[in-house]
Amino acid sequence: MSPKKLDGRIALITGASRGIGAAVARLFASQGAHVVLTARTTGGLEETDDAIRSTGGAATLVPLDLREFDQIDRMGAAIAERFGRLDILVGNAAVLGVLGPTGHMTPEVWQEVMDVNVTANWRLIRSFDPLLRESDAGRAIFVTSGVTSGVFPYWSAYAASKAALETLVCTYAGEVEKTNIHVNLLDPGIVATAMRATAFPGEDPATLAQPEDIAPAFLDLALPSCRKQGQVIRA
Repeated sequence: MSPKKLDGRIALITGASRGIGAAVARLFASQGAHVVLTARTTGGLEETDDAIRSTGGAATLVPLDLREFDQIDRMGAAIAERFGRLDILVGNAAVLGVLGPTGHMTPEVWQEVMDVNVTANWRLIRSFDPLLRESDAGRAIFVTSGVTSGVFPYWSAYAASKAALETLVCTYAGEVEKTNIHVNLLDPGIVATAMRATAFPGEDPATLAQPEDIAPAFLDLALPSCRKQGQVIRA
C-alpha cells in the first residue's frame, strides 16, 4: 500500500460543516491528515465527522463563531497543547453579506463581512503562525474569489473583503519567505455552494462544479512538496 500524501499531518480547516470546507476535510482525512474542523453549525460538523470516520479518518470538532476572536486564540492554545504544531491551515470560512448598492448597506452587514472574511483570517494567522513554524513544512491556504479580478456592482462588501484578504495573505507570505511556511490563496471559481445559491438563486447547481471537484487543488497546496509562495491561484 502506497503511503498517503498527508500521513501524520495536522490540518485546521474553517467553514468545514458544508461545501468546499467539508469536501477539503474529507479529502485531507482520506490522505492521512488529522483534521481539526471549525464552523458555527455543530450539526454540519458532525455530518462531516461521520463521513470522515466512516472511511477510517480522524477529526477533532471545534464549534466556533470566528467573530469571537478570543476563541481563535484559545483554539490555538489547545492545538499547541495537544499537537505542538500545525502543518496545514485552510482559511475557508466566509460570508457573502447582502448584495446591493454600496450606499444602502447597513453598518452591521459591512462589519460582519469584514469580521469573518478579513479579521478572522488575520487572527488565524496571528494565532497559528508560531505553530506553523513548528512544522517541517507549514502550509497556509486561504480562499479568495474572482470578484477581486474585476468590477462587480452590488458586491462591494464581499469584493472589498476578498481584496483585503489577498493583500493580507500575500504580505504574510512575503514575511515568511525564508521559513518552512508556504502561503497561498486559491480562487475555486464557480462551485455549487450555499453561498453561490444565495447569490444566484435561479442557477441549477447540477450544472456547476461540485465541492469535491475543487478539493484536489487544496491538496496540491497542502503537500510538503509544494513550493508555491504568495500566489493567487485561479482554479
